[in-house]
Amino acid sequence: MLGQSAFSRGSSATADNRIFVYEVTGLQQNDITVQSDRQIRTSASTFVQVPHNRMNEKMQQILRMGGTIVSIHPLG
Repeated sequence: MLGQSAFSRGSSATADNRIFVYEVTGLQQNDITVQSDRQIRTSASTFVQVPHNRMNEKMQQILRMGGTIVSIHPLG
């Protein structure tokens, strides 16, 4: 029917459990990272594991920190 999703509720629950790995380059120490309790490691690339439901939030955070997302892959 019109307006109904083709996915069942069971499949959306499994989608929320997926983890993705971001390959990030160019992270720098800035005002945002100084406030964090974690230090930024200076290297060519960093790998960050992100749950599916926080992908957009994490992308915005990486961009604010001066990073560039090189690739995104599902874990496993």
